[in-house]
Amino acid sequence: MVMFTSGSAGNPKGVITTHRNFVASMNGFGPIWSNHGAYSNNETYLAYLPLAHVYELFAESLLFSAGARIGYASPLTLTDNSSGLVKGCPGDATLLQPTQIPSVPLVLDRLRKGVYEAIAQKGPLFKAIFEYAILYKNLWLDLGFDTPLLNMTLFKKTRLLLGGKIRALVCSSAPISSETRQFVRACFCCRVTEAYGLSETCGAVCIMDADDASMGRVGAPISGCFIRLVDWKDGRYCTADKPNPRGEIAIAGGTVTQGYHKNDDLTREAYRVVDGVRWFYTGDIGEFFPDGTLKIIDRKKDLVKLQYGEYISLGYVESVLKTCPLVDNVFAYASSLHTYLVAFVAPNFEQLQRLARSAGKTECTTLKELCEDEEVTAAASKSVIECARKSGLQKTELPVKIKFCAEEWLPDSGLVTPTLKIRRKPMELFYQRDIQALYDSRENVRRS
Repeated sequence: MVMFTSGSAGNPKGVITTHRNFVASMNGFGPIWSNHGAYSNNETYLAYLPLAHVYELFAESLLFSAGARIGYASPLTLTDNSSGLVKGCPGDATLLQPTQIPSVPLVLDRLRKGVYEAIAQKGPLFKAIFEYAILYKNLWLDLGFDTPLLNMTLFKKTRLLLGGKIRALVCSSAPISSETRQFVRACFCCRVTEAYGLSETCGAVCIMDADDASMGRVGAPISGCFIRLVDWKDGRYCTADKPNPRGEIAIAGGTVTQGYHKNDDLTREAYRVVDGVRWFYTGDIGEFFPDGTLKIIDRKKDLVKLQYGEYISLGYVESVLKTCPLVDNVFAYASSLHTYLVAFVAPNFEQLQRLARSAGKTECTTLKELCEDEEVTAAASKSVIECARKSGLQKTELPVKIKFCAEEWLPDSGLVTPTLKIRRKPMELFYQRDIQALYDSRENVRRS
């Protein structure tokens, strides 16, 4: 079988995948998933990722082997508040009432923003109580306990957003922020499990144990999968780093696929034999902890060197900017020819509309009008920068100029992957003139 990569770093590549690879993945994931209590014929799985995505095909195969039910949905009709639904129409999760949902960080970030938007309308006192309840529940969850009283009262309505019966939520595709993970496991009363895998490893490398409460990690390698870290001098990641070794992640074992279809040069570059063992070099940067768990900290293709020598991780910048309520999705761009980065933002229409009204811009009614209004975009840029600064971005990581885009970034457009990750090369080509205009323009959102 030929499974295609997402194409987030270029054109999608065909990966030659065998039956042996799928069996190795299922053998590695199955026992751990059973420990989570999520591998039985009582499960109902909400499938909204495309079957061309290797994780979705692997997860459905695993659940079919357990006799679980599977309902097919769409990211645009997932919840009652999804953009693809007519107002008042129930979402797929409400109708199916799943016990398991696969997820990606962008979908969870949008859920979090939607809940906080509704909470903010109930006043500052209720918002403070709600935020304290999340902190309180996470404190007890970290100690191995639950909060049944809060679950039956304050979090009852939020849980209904995903049908009310959700017990397990697996997040893959990209790292999830600790804030979003804490929010999801508290508000939806479910276990949030992070996993790590690639098309080239048949979707399986690492998964968190059932009792792993750590934040930001993806767990330990599954059975039959081997990981080693390799020094990357250009990025200053080394296996001798203290307190924990860091480096490029290389993977061996039964899940490693055969190579790229009709691309021998790229196969030789990514799949290498070292001391008789065949390794796949992922391009991801990892950090190993003393307990054997792995954390994904960077990606080689996301690291850009600016004109004065500073290294910027575009993926990290984007993940922080996505936590801003105004941002639905974001594409960050930088190059060695310039001293700063710029950002293209797909804004949240309701948040942008609210900002425009507060600025007295009641005549702007469509998303296009809002994105083209200089006063609105200036205020929105200031809000995004302030949010990014509070979230911990350094001075050189803050976008100096921001363009708000009225175009929808959907998989059909080719600008994002099926899991809504940014495809950098198509984005650069699509916004080529705008990138040049942002760097040529003297009108800046200045770093202070």
